[in-house]
Amino acid sequence: MTAAPLLAEPGPDYRRNVGLMLLNPQGLAWVGKRIDMPGDAWQMPQGGIDHGETPEQAALRELEEETGTARAEILCTTQGWLAYDLPPALAANLSRGKWRGQAQRWFALRFTGRDSDIDIRTKHPEFSVWRWVPRAELPHLIVPFKRPVYEAVLQIFEPQLQAMGL
Repeated sequence: MTAAPLLAEPGPDYRRNVGLMLLNPQGLAWVGKRIDMPGDAWQMPQGGIDHGETPEQAALRELEEETGTARAEILCTTQGWLAYDLPPALAANLSRGKWRGQAQRWFALRFTGRDSDIDIRTKHPEFSVWRWVPRAELPHLIVPFKRPVYEAVLQIFEPQLQAMGL
């Protein structure tokens, strides 16, 4: 599988979304196990951009909604969009066929809190458990249809994160 290409502007059949790579002081990435997916489906936080909201605002809102904490600072972002297509059955169920897939602006964030600040028992929980993992493991944890996006996120962010000592 090859990494997803970076798009200047995705087509109208992609839902605009943000993806978040939350990093602890050791440079490990936060992943949660999805409640609504069978098997061992892990992912980093992600979510839609509300009307009138910037991607940066959406990233910080989604972080708090999904992890229960806002203790983070943005380190870097993709300069374009990474898109993935949803499997047809999933697209039909999740968006009633309105969207072909999702286009995401990704953000790397430094976690500034303690593990005890994270509480996935949110108003609308999405994860049953969470953990910190080495970044290189991320593409192997995600569902296959999102793997090219995770590979691209790593290709884009790794040089910047390593330059920051993460």
